[in-house]
Amino acid sequence: MDHFQLRNGELYAEDVPMARIAEQYGTPVYIYSRATLERHARVFREALQPLGKIHLAFAVKSNPNLAVLRVMQREGFGADVVSGGELARAMAAGMPAEDIVFSGVGKTAREMMQGLDAGIGQFNIESEEEGVELARIADAAGRTAHCALRVNPDIDAGTHEKISTGKSDNKFGVPIDQAVAMYMRLAELPGLDMRGFAVHIGSQLSDLKPLELAFEKVGAIVSQVRSHGGTVTHVDLGGGLGVPYKAGEKLPSPADYGHMVARVTKGWDVTLMFEPGRVIAGNAGVLLTEVIRVKRNSNRTPFVVVDAAMNDLARPALYGAWHDFDAVKPTGEKMTANIVGPICETGDTFAMERNIDALEAGDLAVFRTAGAYGATMASSYNSRGFVAEVMVDGDKVASVADRILPEDIYAAERVPEWLD
Repeated sequence: MDHFQLRNGELYAEDVPMARIAEQYGTPVYIYSRATLERHARVFREALQPLGKIHLAFAVKSNPNLAVLRVMQREGFGADVVSGGELARAMAAGMPAEDIVFSGVGKTAREMMQGLDAGIGQFNIESEEEGVELARIADAAGRTAHCALRVNPDIDAGTHEKISTGKSDNKFGVPIDQAVAMYMRLAELPGLDMRGFAVHIGSQLSDLKPLELAFEKVGAIVSQVRSHGGTVTHVDLGGGLGVPYKAGEKLPSPADYGHMVARVTKGWDVTLMFEPGRVIAGNAGVLLTEVIRVKRNSNRTPFVVVDAAMNDLARPALYGAWHDFDAVKPTGEKMTANIVGPICETGDTFAMERNIDALEAGDLAVFRTAGAYGATMASSYNSRGFVAEVMVDGDKVASVADRILPEDIYAAERVPEWLD
């Protein structure tokens, strides 16, 4: 459920008409609903409450906006970060360092030191080489890095190949058949406190079976480490639970997920850690856009050209992803159209041959389910600048990220003297 609904023939964001947001902030503009973020956070937490010892870390990469992170912090979530920049954002939003997990396959020495200086709760190590480097840095600084070893269970998550992370040919984690021996070696290094394992097999998962298989494999190596005299107190089960991008689409719920986790992890006696992102933020945001014109070429399907583009919402161009597209003031009439942006790339296409609300130049429309992997993946391609972001809270609306104009971007560029 989200809080973007029709009222008297017009789309509202909570209690704010979208036309008012367009008038005040311009388009394109991302709109986030505080009520939706809070509801999804609570539903997810409540679904896992019966598991006992849990730790929830919001996947900052899904939506790093400071206001969004502050909502998550107020809901008791820590942060899953994959860069020094995300770490700084999480702490700026008020998330305690001890509730931050640093994931990612390419942590630099500087980022490792940044995490150690901050006193973060856990590093998820992606290779033995990374573990050795982290141990050396931590030991030299007189610190201890609390760590989990990320394993690659070689399981196909059944999602898009570009967001699959748990197959043997993906760059993430260590081969699971090498994990126990590697864990025991790392546990001997000064500077490291090896306390468990991590696993994450992909994003936008629509089937719980691959997750169940991965978790069963992790449970087996937990038992093996303990049988070798090792200690395991934490297991990070990652995130990846999918959300419906199409109206009426049915996916496993957080409650379904919680029941499966409870069954598989029974008797593990660990703190279970989770990294939800899309499942909380996805349907808590939309991208509001205005129709520039409708381009009609003889008998061909017309092009609805909107002022949002692939630089603002990259998922359709990157993954062929679907986003429902609805008029802000639907008339009841329909049309079949190709929805495209103004960028000089054929890839700047949001949908082809889509049955949509009838639209004309000047009409407003929204791309739904844009709260995750939307603004965070934006670029300034074609010198278009960066889209604005706002958040609604009941009948209140506030800017949470200013629109960055092209001239603000090139103001940071320099022409060397020898070109004058």
